[in-house]
Amino acid sequence: MIIVYAIKSLSKNYIYVGMTNDVERRLTEHNNGENRSTKAYRPFVLIYCEEFPDRTTARLKEKYLKSGVGKEFLKSLDRV
Repeated sequence: MIIVYAIKSLSKNYIYVGMTNDVERRLTEHNNGENRSTKAYRPFVLIYCEEFPDRTTARLKEKYLKSGVGKEFLKSLDRV
């Protein structure tokens, strides 16, 4: 199983989208500053995750969430 996830920074207006096989571990890595691209935006909260049976399908969803329409979808989740 591959999981596509989105995390939102609590300190700045920033949403990160990625893929993993362990969301809890990945969120901990982001919050500990182990990821260079997200280190400056810590701390994070998980706002979206979805499981996929294979990497190809997960990658399609990840690309969608990184698009303009996908980012707007993620922002709308945050307002709820």
